[in-house]
Amino acid sequence: MRSFALVGALVAGVGLAGTAGSAAAAEDAAVKPAAVGATAPVAWGTCPSDTLAGVPADQVQFYSCARYRVPIDHDNAALGTIDIALLKRAARTPATRVGSLFLNPGGPGGSGLRMPISGQYYFQPQVLDRFDLVGFDPRGVGRSNPLRCFTTQEDADEVFGAQIPVPLSRTEISGTLASYRDYGRFCRNNAGSLLNHMSTKDVVRDLDTLRAAVGDQKLTYVGFSYGTLIGSTYTSMFPKQTRAIVIDGNVDPALRTSDGVEYDRERAQGFEISLDAFLKRCGQAGAKCAFSDGTPRAKFDELREYLRKQPITIPGGGTVDINAFTGAVSSALYSPSAFPGLAEDLQALYTAIHPAGAQAQALQGKQLKVLTPGKRGLADQNPDSPYTSDDSYFAVNCSDKPFRIRQEQVPEIAAQWERESRTFGRYQAFADTAGCPVWPVKKPDAYRGPWRAKTDVPIVVVGNFYDPATQYRFAQRMAAELGNSRLLSVDAFGHCILGDALGVDKAVADYLTDLKVPANGQVFQPNVQPFGV
Repeated sequence: MRSFALVGALVAGVGLAGTAGSAAAAEDAAVKPAAVGATAPVAWGTCPSDTLAGVPADQVQFYSCARYRVPIDHDNAALGTIDIALLKRAARTPATRVGSLFLNPGGPGGSGLRMPISGQYYFQPQVLDRFDLVGFDPRGVGRSNPLRCFTTQEDADEVFGAQIPVPLSRTEISGTLASYRDYGRFCRNNAGSLLNHMSTKDVVRDLDTLRAAVGDQKLTYVGFSYGTLIGSTYTSMFPKQTRAIVIDGNVDPALRTSDGVEYDRERAQGFEISLDAFLKRCGQAGAKCAFSDGTPRAKFDELREYLRKQPITIPGGGTVDINAFTGAVSSALYSPSAFPGLAEDLQALYTAIHPAGAQAQALQGKQLKVLTPGKRGLADQNPDSPYTSDDSYFAVNCSDKPFRIRQEQVPEIAAQWERESRTFGRYQAFADTAGCPVWPVKKPDAYRGPWRAKTDVPIVVVGNFYDPATQYRFAQRMAAELGNSRLLSVDAFGHCILGDALGVDKAVADYLTDLKVPANGQVFQPNVQPFGV
């Protein structure tokens, strides 16, 4: 009974946060937007060679780089400054140029610097023709004064090595919780004054300054995953400076910034929805899915419960435990292209615990494709992004997401979540929820609404039905919470969809270039369905 009472109190806390959010919003409404002409312009120059790695020689001419100085605290210049790293890909037809298109990949903590290089994947040719694509590393990320909690890799390895993704025993649970307390202490001691100014509100004020610095009166922006919170916060703080915003793979901004516990709980539910849909699609695919024989749902559940008790050894292929299994499955759900390999690995594990003659012999020397140690999921960004030796993920999340709990409540919360989200509930509780209650920043300056600011042009909200990291219901809420929006739905798997659904890509291109607003409520299909089904 205690766990249900606890969750009820946490959910009820959303209403209490709304009052404080309104008061904070009144203060934020007074934030003055940056003005073109009064803001120092960006001084574009030659890019470092490693920044342009992979760019064909005949394309290098389109790229330029810069570092732009912003205050650590936009309300207190005495704290000093940091530099934001920028990369621009110039519009291919300058005579028809509309302006700059700013990009963010999510995270928090995802490096957006090189996104203009991959812009040809996300956007139709008309967008590349008419916009300067501008990528940047947000404050504390990558090359923009990375926020670092550790002075040595050895310290980082010791702290992170003690964090068990799916802790089951008392020893694993207590060790994981202690490692987050250690993490907080390292950050308090080493991260400096930037640690207190890592909220999305801070990032948005940087972005507004950059908008004016490139000479645009209004912002054009595309954000993915956590980048949707940047986009929605910008439109709410600076609605009159908003030209066209596309947000793909959406968070629920009101919930995320008012109740971190409930938000994380619903994130776990999103992964469960995606997993269940994957297993159903596998069953429908028949021989096209290696895990389709029998009942995929029952087989998966049997594997998970087996792994909760002991690891599985694949002859010649290594060992998989519950931690590697859960992390790799969550990671694979981000990308439908990983589904065939995931299905093969699941079948290999199932065969390993049900060996039978020829099957067992065929398994000899089997190398797993997806279910390998070191995989992590649940972060908003693509979990295959390399660790860049900064600690911006928790710095941003723990600033934006309020956690009105004590860390010692996390085991009880995890137990309740895994009753409703058996595969990912405990994993989510210890991946995100366990760290923020002991984070050293106690009174972050974060934007918490309101979200219904009226923009001149509707915001385009894109959501996949089976997005694991930001479930479809979040996209519906984002569209409802914004003052002026259009929701484009996609009958697709995976996290985010731009570049993989031609109908959406064309609608977005018309919207960005000519402000042609797409009809609300459309449902699109992806270019490719998993297993061809």
